[in-house]
Amino acid sequence: MPSPPRFELGSGLPGISSLGSIRKRTTSIPTGNVGVLTLFGKVTGETLSEGIHLVNPLKSVQKLSIQTQSVKESANVPSNEGLILALDTSLLFHLYKNMAAQVYQTIGENYGEKIVEPTLRAAIRASTSSHTANALYTNARELVQQQIQDELTKQLAPRGMIVENVLLRDVQLPAMLKGSIEAKQQAEQDALRMNFILQKEKQEAERKRIEAQGIADFQRIVATGISAQLLEWKGIEATEKLATSPNAKVVIVGNTKNGLPLVLEPK
Repeated sequence: MPSPPRFELGSGLPGISSLGSIRKRTTSIPTGNVGVLTLFGKVTGETLSEGIHLVNPLKSVQKLSIQTQSVKESANVPSNEGLILALDTSLLFHLYKNMAAQVYQTIGENYGEKIVEPTLRAAIRASTSSHTANALYTNARELVQQQIQDELTKQLAPRGMIVENVLLRDVQLPAMLKGSIEAKQQAEQDALRMNFILQKEKQEAERKRIEAQGIADFQRIVATGISAQLLEWKGIEATEKLATSPNAKVVIVGNTKNGLPLVLEPK
């Protein structure tokens, strides 16, 4: 009589041998992102860098960008005098990857709307309110820009967001105030130009005075060296040279009062 078949535990029964072990699955994290792992809705604190990873299939992966992000804000803000200005601002920032799990747990994936934008608006108003409208429109823009950036860094860095730069794209003043400021700037430019012209004229007058003084000094020196005897002697020398000329001429011997004319014909 044939023996009855023997069965071993797990033989011929698919899946029985894999009890107690769970196969891992692969997940891919795109360039410029970080993966935050959660298990049954709870953040584990683990993060995945760019590339392909093996993870527990019971864990979920939330991808957060760590690339530079831009937030643009157009707001009406007060100046020191209480005037309302239209200010266009851009903020460049990125998520700090080592704090990505904390950001996702405490804020969520829409941290830009919840934290960054309101903080930017508050920083803009705080900075502009300490400056006059004239300064904001002219020479204080870089200072305001730096103040906003410093305040944002102070507020956002502890929450996992790194501020890269703040840019003031445009400042618009009320039309009447803008016209007054531009008129004042034009008047200042005209005054500077007139000062330049006056300075140039003074320099030219000084040059002419020095030139005239030099001519006067020369004439004085020459006049003190000329005497009647010298002039008479120079006249005799000129007469001698003229007498040796081959052309016909009239030579006055002596001075103009008592000199005698001599007519010399060429040979």
